[in-house]
Amino acid sequence: MTHHLLDARAMSHPEPLEKAVAILRELDADSCLYMLSRKNPIPLLKLAEENRLQSLSEEVTIGEWHILITPNPDVDLKGELRV
Repeated sequence: MTHHLLDARAMSHPEPLEKAVAILRELDADSCLYMLSRKNPIPLLKLAEENRLQSLSEEVTIGEWHILITPNPDVDLKGELRV
């Protein structure tokens, strides 16, 4: 699986959401958005759900979230998590 990395930890609102949405538009079944964030991006996760995209959001350390989103419902996103 190809990871499209978006490190949004130093970005300010609304830049992370805008960049993530641009990446989501380009994803195929063999790719995913892999986003690093200081917060759990609830609006992005709701958008993914509305568009029937599979997502995983996990706080790996305090204040560091790893978010994965893919259009492929068969991918084990937990297995794609890089900690």
